[in-house]
Amino acid sequence: MKNPQLDLVRKRIKEVCRSVGRDPASVTLLAVSKQQPAFSIEEAYADNQLDFGENYAQELAEKSELLSMSCPQMRWHFLGPLQRNKVRYVVGTALLIHSVDRESLLLSIAEEVKKKNLNTQDCLIQVNIGNEMQKSGCSEDELPKLLDLFASLEGRVRCLGLMCIPPIAIDPEDARSSFRKLVALRTKMQSKERRCVDLKELSMGMSQDYEVAIEEGATIVRIGTSIFGARRYTT
Repeated sequence: MKNPQLDLVRKRIKEVCRSVGRDPASVTLLAVSKQQPAFSIEEAYADNQLDFGENYAQELAEKSELLSMSCPQMRWHFLGPLQRNKVRYVVGTALLIHSVDRESLLLSIAEEVKKKNLNTQDCLIQVNIGNEMQKSGCSEDELPKLLDLFASLEGRVRCLGLMCIPPIAIDPEDARSSFRKLVALRTKMQSKERRCVDLKELSMGMSQDYEVAIEEGATIVRIGTSIFGARRYTT
């Protein structure tokens, strides 16, 4: 059974990309499945949705195990704040960790990669683009040092780009300046070449503002409510 909301989001992504001269294939649609039941995820997977995002480490571990047989090509992403004692649930399960924001967390991820004898773990750095006290993310000033640390960890971790969550706003247009700021920050950081750092990805834009994010250069948009509706249960 098709998910009509998923089809609408896909259609709108294509329309926005074409309106700004982008290839729709340059944008990855990440279905945010946190607190959604397995059958909703399986339904989206059956409709050729492969990338899914979770915000809670243990929920990611449980769902990845539960759905490993029915959805073998699924690609999991981890989106939420990550505590160091929960790293073991995420490393090796998530294709991409979007929320690296401090040196101690990155060191724990690298250690878990070594412990599990994995080749590497791909990550994004979350930037607190609005300098909000209540949000996770490194500051702009902390970003260069964090990138340097990626380069020093013997290839156990790779930084593929940046992620942000802009300040909450009623009008999606209010997020545009935050997205532009992240793009400019990426450009600035690319001026220095670092081992294991390739800032090709910009994870920005959610249900309320993904169209603006795509116009500003997002390569990954994180869509939950517009695909699945309200969350079905709580953890």
